[in-house]
Amino acid sequence: MALTRRQKEVLDCIARFVEEHGYSPSYDEIARELHLASLATVHKHITALQTKNYLKRGHNQSRSVDVAPKYLQEQRHRKQEQRLEVPLLGRIAAGQPVEAVEQRATLSFADFLGNSDTFALEVRGDSMIEDHICDGDMVLVEKVREVKDGDIVVALVSGSETTLKRLFREPNGLIRLQPANAMMKPIYVPAAELEIQGRLLAVLRKY
Repeated sequence: MALTRRQKEVLDCIARFVEEHGYSPSYDEIARELHLASLATVHKHITALQTKNYLKRGHNQSRSVDVAPKYLQEQRHRKQEQRLEVPLLGRIAAGQPVEAVEQRATLSFADFLGNSDTFALEVRGDSMIEDHICDGDMVLVEKVREVKDGDIVVALVSGSETTLKRLFREPNGLIRLQPANAMMKPIYVPAAELEIQGRLLAVLRKY
């Protein structure tokens, strides 16, 4: 269950207090910190957070409220995602110069790198150069079994050779692996001899 805005504030207040002082806050201290009108309101929020497994509380003990492992795990995950973000400061034209306008946004790689089904490969050769995939580039690939015609895929051919190509299904039961290089011919493979190992997500290039 999702937290309300006020529940999130109470939870963060308790976690911050424990980190700063080494012990749990009292209900009075929580109420003062968050400008809550009554201790009953604090008790209501703490009970809700305990029900949602974000807090643990000892019975008949002073300062017995503490954050639960669920909160700590979510905080660690959030920090990991933040480390995978870079500021997105605006757009720039590749032709005429444009005025740079700073935006309060970030570009996150967490969707790619936080997925256990995502892996990276280093490109060798120029067969996909017209799709702007060059020798030495790193590609991020998502493990999938089903792909659409025209997708760029990592394909295992006859159980021995892996290649990065656009995939097209032909009427005669063959699969056409199409390079993006006018100097190279497509590869035709019986569908039974082809295994799809993944679909291209992104291309990374270091200069």
